[in-house]
Amino acid sequence: MEFSHGKVINILVVDDHSLIFDGLLGCLAPYPELNLIGSVEDGLAVYEKCLKLRPDLVFMDLKLPGMGGFDVIRQLRQRWPEMMIIMLTATVEEKSAREALDVGANGYVLKYSPKSTLLAAIKCVCKGKNFIDPSLDERQIAALSGVVDGDMPLLTPREQQVLKLICEGRRNRDIAEDLVIGLKTVETHRMNLMRKLNAHNVAELMHWVQRLGL
Repeated sequence: MEFSHGKVINILVVDDHSLIFDGLLGCLAPYPELNLIGSVEDGLAVYEKCLKLRPDLVFMDLKLPGMGGFDVIRQLRQRWPEMMIIMLTATVEEKSAREALDVGANGYVLKYSPKSTLLAAIKCVCKGKNFIDPSLDERQIAALSGVVDGDMPLLTPREQQVLKLICEGRRNRDIAEDLVIGLKTVETHRMNLMRKLNAHNVAELMHWVQRLGL
């Protein structure tokens, strides 16, 4: 199985159980391009650890001491919108999977799942796609539609920036230059915005800019 065209992917594990790190170490050992660079047990320490190690991919538990997984993801997304984040959790709930995607996770994998599911998740997010554990009901997750306060979509700060620039008529390349991010990252944000807002064109995105007060 090839990951990100053979490029080494540095991985940080965020979980308060050391056995998870040990298990992942054994699971990923046959794949030299998947490099576990460290672990963090407290949600409050994740940001500083990422500043130091600069991981490409983070495995994030949902329930953490200090700061919960959803809040950690929100924090990381503000600083590293291009970082890949897979929630690795024992919480078997479509609602939690929906919220994980809405706050910025790229994938949601259950700890009970086989190794093949984890590897498939890594491969999927490396291609810029979201991944949902096949044990969960994707149709139900899609139906939940990532809303807060009744019917308002939850967008990350970076997604809000991209949305405003799209609606100002800026091209993807211009947005990438303005925000100092990669063109592929802009394309991913655009795709996620279309999905979250159930929009099919710029006119529908402009409707949401007004509705969200942006």
